Amino acid sequence: MSTQELAPSADPSPEPGSGPVDVEQAEAALVEHYPRLVRIAYLVLPPSLGRNRRVLTAHALVQRSLPRRRTSGAALPGARRAEDAVDPGYAYVRGEVLRQALAAGLPLRRRALPQRAQFPPLLPQVWGLRLFPRAGGADELALDQRLSALSGPGRAAYVLRGLERQGDPEVLRVLAAAGAEDPEAALAEADGVEAPGGFGGAALLESPEFDPCSLQARPPDLMRRRQHGRAALAAAAAVAVCGALLGLPGDGWGRNGAAAPSYARNPAAEAALDPGGVKRVEAAAWRVSSRTDLSVWPARGGLTGDAALLRRALAVWARPGPTVHTSATPGTPPGPPMGSPQLLYAGEVDAVRVVLFYDGLRVVRYAEPVGDTSGAALDFARTDGADAVGSAALVVSRAAGNVRYLTAPWVKETAVRDLLAPAKEARPLPRDASGVTEPMPTPATARSCERWNSLQVRDETGVRLLGDLGELAPARLTSGPPSAPADVTTHAAREAWARTACQLSAVRSHGVRAVNSWSYTGQELPEGAGRAEWLCVRAETWRGTGSRTLALFRAPGATGTAALAARSEGSPACGAREPRVLAGVVWQARSGQWYVLAAGTVDFASLALSGGVTGHGKGHLLAVRTTAGSRADLTGTLADGTRVSALR
Repeated sequence: MSTQELAPSADPSPEPGSGPVDVEQAEAALVEHYPRLVRIAYLVLPPSLGRNRRVLTAHALVQRSLPRRRTSGAALPGARRAEDAVDPGYAYVRGEVLRQALAAGLPLRRRALPQRAQFPPLLPQVWGLRLFPRAGGADELALDQRLSALSGPGRAAYVLRGLERQGDPEVLRVLAAAGAEDPEAALAEADGVEAPGGFGGAALLESPEFDPCSLQARPPDLMRRRQHGRAALAAAAAVAVCGALLGLPGDGWGRNGAAAPSYARNPAAEAALDPGGVKRVEAAAWRVSSRTDLSVWPARGGLTGDAALLRRALAVWARPGPTVHTSATPGTPPGPPMGSPQLLYAGEVDAVRVVLFYDGLRVVRYAEPVGDTSGAALDFARTDGADAVGSAALVVSRAAGNVRYLTAPWVKETAVRDLLAPAKEARPLPRDASGVTEPMPTPATARSCERWNSLQVRDETGVRLLGDLGELAPARLTSGPPSAPADVTTHAAREAWARTACQLSAVRSHGVRAVNSWSYTGQELPEGAGRAEWLCVRAETWRGTGSRTLALFRAPGATGTAALAARSEGSPACGAREPRVLAGVVWQARSGQWYVLAAGTVDFASLALSGGVTGHGKGHLLAVRTTAGSRADLTGTLADGTRVSALR
């Protein structure tokens, strides 16, 4: 048996091309025909660039035309005449040269992203000289003037016809592949150019006048160069003086590591950056406090007294420099501290110095490799409103596919539980004196779903499961109806999570606070195929918006994760405010017959299909015969007459 989504989408198939082109093949063609390719680029480039820039740009375009890897020739149609046939490698490079040369002639627009060919080339560069081809005769000058009156595609058509000796059909195909908007108009432009002096166009195009590889050199404007040199020397001196001033003690680069320079002197901001002013909570404060959250975590770790490390961490937090890798969960402001933050941890983990701060809204993790303060990283995660479970653990390190947690002082035991092995006992996870766990394999960076490890913590009130979704704060995993979700402590709850765990990859790095899995109904399948299971997974976020809901379908006898039937972001379905959900799939029985299956929660009085498939039924379940690839719109009606659409 197999399942499909109710409204599947098909990806278009690629059109057939002329075969792949190797990098080596293209390089050989470029080296062999380099003078000819540069001549083509020079002729197609707009004369308004000036001869010196046209020469350098022509060489740059040809040198940038090599593919980075083995590429398909689909964009280069095969030749239809024997005289049009060319080596595939040469055809590819020539097409890239033409595409870039045509782009170089386009005007810069405000709302359009500029292309690289529209700017002066970075390489090659010639300093102190102006280069241009050797001067030709009057006929070459007249032809250059006539070509300058054409558009870029018109010049390309003339060059392909005259220099490359291509027939009109092939010229049209090459221009279209190079991105010309109207190849036929370009060919008409080329028809209007007559070679002066009675010579053929090919003979004049091959003259030294249009050869960017045979050049003459002349000096530039020497007086202007002297003025520019004096201005550059003065600017360099000013930069050197400013750099020396910024490096003085008390103002920036010297002791603040990878932090950017200060842009203002504000007393409150400066006080927040003082390592001596960070808040430190007593070790036993959580035992007598009315709150049980991150605000009562004590400062732990072997480097809590390292003032230099704390100073660097606070400075980088306030002013992360360009070399700092910064990340933030969705909805988390990455700005500087609002005041002196609370220190949660400072220590060395996996050859990295780690500092964890908390400012009442966010947890901030600063990390720098031992012995290298320039390779710092800064992570932000929103944790406002966290309760005892939401603040039971924080990620302190990720390395080599493993994760380490810093656990809350009220956590008594930690263990690793594989969600895909519900019958297997949890494996104890040791911790050090600071509460940092041993490394455990994390599913957050795994490419496959062979196992899905979760962190099991036990405190005075019970056992909880936390899942690593690639963020500083692990998400709480629960099971049951949205009105009364419960921690995953029973075998039935673990069985339900074994069928949905692999779908957690859909909510990674989304600022998720908690994920609930709910088996909301079962359905007897047609033709006596057994009883299917419908599940709903909802991920709630720390920011309160952007929650994600997944509807899953699991056919009887199926192994592994349930199939995704529908998904939605921002919908209240399957949540505490709207504890109902409706979804459907297209399913094939063993006989080969296809069915549209739909299931809602028990508060649906009837279901209806419209569109490509029609059907209606009372109750919260529906099965209607259909054909493969069919589409339908699913709606349901509640007992009070309210119509509800399917999850999407």
